[in-house]
Amino acid sequence: MAGAGAGAGGTVTLAIVHKLLALFAIVALGWLAGRQRWLAGAGGTGDAGMAARALSDAAFYLFVPALLFRTMVRLDFAALPWRTLAAFFVPAVAYVLAVYAWQRHVQVRAPSSAATPATRTIAASYGNAVQVGIPLAAALFGEPGLALHIALVSLHGLVLLTLLTVLVEVDLARADDTATLASTVRASVRNAVIHPVTLPVLAGLAWNLTGLGLHPVVDEALAGLGRAVVPVCLVLIGLTLAQYGLRGRLRGVLAPTALKLLVLPALVLAVAWGGFGLSGVPLAVVVMMAALPLGTNALIFAQRYDTLQAEATTAIVFSTLAFAATATLWLGVLAWLGSRAGG
Repeated sequence: MAGAGAGAGGTVTLAIVHKLLALFAIVALGWLAGRQRWLAGAGGTGDAGMAARALSDAAFYLFVPALLFRTMVRLDFAALPWRTLAAFFVPAVAYVLAVYAWQRHVQVRAPSSAATPATRTIAASYGNAVQVGIPLAAALFGEPGLALHIALVSLHGLVLLTLLTVLVEVDLARADDTATLASTVRASVRNAVIHPVTLPVLAGLAWNLTGLGLHPVVDEALAGLGRAVVPVCLVLIGLTLAQYGLRGRLRGVLAPTALKLLVLPALVLAVAWGGFGLSGVPLAVVVMMAALPLGTNALIFAQRYDTLQAEATTAIVFSTLAFAATATLWLGVLAWLGSRAGG
């Protein structure tokens, strides 16, 4: 790992900076579209909020399900590096549950929307594994590291999004004061399964087990829809910024940003290194996966449940800016561990 981190040097730093600048450029275009009401309909009579809701619905009900379904159908479970995956997902799931429990405790003291605990949890846990993570892994670790990162990405949504979806749907069902225990359980199960995230994942897994694969036409159609997720979500961030702005919201995102960029990677490092015995490139890949800034799914989640949209947007922007510094920190820690192992 020391050689990989040191050899990449300034080229890696420049590649990261270029990728982050490209992301901010697309977000800025979305913000401009919101300010100028380019997506507000005929005569510009709508507003950024209406456009953001339309884009969010398109992403949540069309583009993201297509991406998840295709990913699950094409996944080769036999070839997955299960030890490396466990080294990431065991601490990540424990972390998500701990943050969620903390948010539930906070909600008891300060009542809010039933969807608030899960929405704040995703804002402290769900990394930008595609737009930032893939080019970062390719630049830092080459083809072997990128293959490991792609394996993590393939299960990222399945594990974390599904878990958070179940948690929020249970909270929403429990918030219905007129519901009985049986109806709460039924509503929780139904809404958690018949859901734009969970259902395509389960359907894709079921289709995967048949071994039939996808017809080329279907595969290309799903791939085209999936490719729309990244630009649509980045434009959505810009539109939400135009609607809410950042002023006065930074204080509320400091804690989730610190959790995402510092606590989660530290936990994954401790478990992967001390518990699973990972070292070298596999260790570096799982730690940098955990260290990624907040992903756009946090905003889609907030839009879906109509809560904390402004906070989610601010957290995405702020964590992405802060990542330029924290990525250097974690690469330094990994290089130090690598030098100790080599010595």
